[in-house]
Amino acid sequence: MKKFPYTPLQIAIIIYAWSGIVLLIFDLLTGNISPNPIQDLEQRTGRHAITLLVLSLLCTPIHTIFKWSEPLKRRRALGLYALLYATIHVIIYMDLDYGLAWSSIYENILEKPRLIVGAFAFLLMIPLGITSFDIWKKRLGKNWKRLHQLVYLIVPLVVLHYVWSKKGDLLSLQGEVLKPMIYGLIVVIFLIFRIPPIKKAIASFSSRYLSPRKKQDPQPEQS
Repeated sequence: MKKFPYTPLQIAIIIYAWSGIVLLIFDLLTGNISPNPIQDLEQRTGRHAITLLVLSLLCTPIHTIFKWSEPLKRRRALGLYALLYATIHVIIYMDLDYGLAWSSIYENILEKPRLIVGAFAFLLMIPLGITSFDIWKKRLGKNWKRLHQLVYLIVPLVVLHYVWSKKGDLLSLQGEVLKPMIYGLIVVIFLIFRIPPIKKAIASFSSRYLSPRKKQDPQPEQS
């Protein structure tokens, strides 16, 4: 009997990743879309991309705390799905919103810092997506890890882009800033976990209190 090729975590990732596109298509077909459909499509694909990126950051803390290795194997899938949605997000902006009018797109990006940040983050994601496969890991050697550490710059930039895209005052917590702030707080926590002393302390705590304890060897009987 053949073993099922997918683990529960893989299935959960696949279902969640594709749910964004499935729900978008369903809402478009049923007319359950906002009066500004292009803006709605941009926001929903962008939000799904951010969520997938944040989930990819979650993999390492889960492994550190619970000694569960499988999430480390799923980071690539989460990152590639995030790149997929970011690409759709950018295509909607350039094509549906601006009709591929490159001069207008260029001017609009330069006028709005949030678009500069978003464009920079997207451009950084492309080489990470291209080199995410094992063949590039072998070719680049140690440089592969250095390159993919750019994710720790990309994710804060993407969250900043998200914050600036929402209407409201961040300092007074007015408007649509609560959700971006939650994303930002989660990212800050995950990045703090990457600080070597903190990561070491968490790993030590996990090994002592959360990981299954090894059975002690039976004591020899006294004669």
